[in-house]
Amino acid sequence: MNSNDNNGILNIDSSLYKTRISPKFAARKRYVPVNLKQIVSHIPGTILQILVSEGSVVKKGDDLLILDAMKMKNRIKCPADGKILSIATTTGAKVSKGSILLELE
Repeated sequence: MNSNDNNGILNIDSSLYKTRISPKFAARKRYVPVNLKQIVSHIPGTILQILVSEGSVVKKGDDLLILDAMKMKNRIKCPADGKILSIATTTGAKVSKGSILLELE
């Protein structure tokens, strides 16, 4: 993109299009693929129970912990097969959205 104008190139399904790029579009937050090795909190809440320990072997769909949010008990499930590398939270901890809860090996 040339700094003197607002033209740019978009790549959509491997086809290139020359178009005007708005300042809002140019400053947008870029897409980052989900890291299946990090389990993060998608809502703020309190950790009620941790169901695994470091070194536990887990399978996709296994319950990892229980997160209480808005009086609902949410079971956080494992997104992929693996082994628990580290637990970044404790029972009773208040976590915010985006906080790392567990890491898989």
